[in-house]
Amino acid sequence: MPAEFTSPVTPGSGWPDDLATPATPVARNRDDVRRLAGAASSVAALDAAVSVCRACPRLVQWREDVARAKRRSFAEEPYWGRPIPGWGDEAPAVLVVGLAPAAHGGNRTGRIFTGDRSGDWLFAALHRAGLATQPTSEHAGDGQRLLRTRMVAAVRCAPPANAPTPEERDTCAPWLDRELALFGGSLQVVVALGGFAWQAVVGALTRVGQPVPRPRPKFGHGAEFEVGGLLVIGSFHPSQQNTFTGRLTMSMFDEVFARAVERVDRHLPTL
Repeated sequence: MPAEFTSPVTPGSGWPDDLATPATPVARNRDDVRRLAGAASSVAALDAAVSVCRACPRLVQWREDVARAKRRSFAEEPYWGRPIPGWGDEAPAVLVVGLAPAAHGGNRTGRIFTGDRSGDWLFAALHRAGLATQPTSEHAGDGQRLLRTRMVAAVRCAPPANAPTPEERDTCAPWLDRELALFGGSLQVVVALGGFAWQAVVGALTRVGQPVPRPRPKFGHGAEFEVGGLLVIGSFHPSQQNTFTGRLTMSMFDEVFARAVERVDRHLPTL
């Protein structure tokens, strides 16, 4: 990525896939998030609003401090340093939900799951399943495309210690609620990466009026439940802790996405 961008990146400065401009309304508290999410008439409009959100002071400070200080290995690169909107197909059949962006991954590259080891596993698996055009994702504008698939984080800003607070989780939730509503009838499968994402998906589906089973479905690798024709599948998160210890193997991960593809009832685009 060219070094002339500021860290954090200024909206409207030409960063690939940046849909915001200096005129994009900024959410500065929880009420603003609810209002702006509810007012978004398209996925693109929602993504623009997400990418300039400043509703959680702790997360704003952390993501921007990281963007300015940088990791030594990325010292010559600009850091996005803003919330990470969803990325991929705007009318997806498959939605992949994670916890939050990595401080030196998505917070640096501006694309969810891009630039860290978890993303390396995820994009490779999506490519093997026929849901991504390339096996790697290095930075925004690298030519990668998702096929009938979209990915999003439950919390849109990189949090300290990868641990959002309950208040931050709840403040961010309307973005996911509105995203689900905007997909209409295209969405057929949600893959939740980890227990935090699973709970976020269950909560969002409940809030948008889906009859989620009770008691609430419990998370586990390969766990499934169906609601309103939508299949939700749980997977262990492809964190280094899980992949290095063998708790999550490539074959286990591939099985989850094979199940998702099996469920999709329309053909994927030709590469």
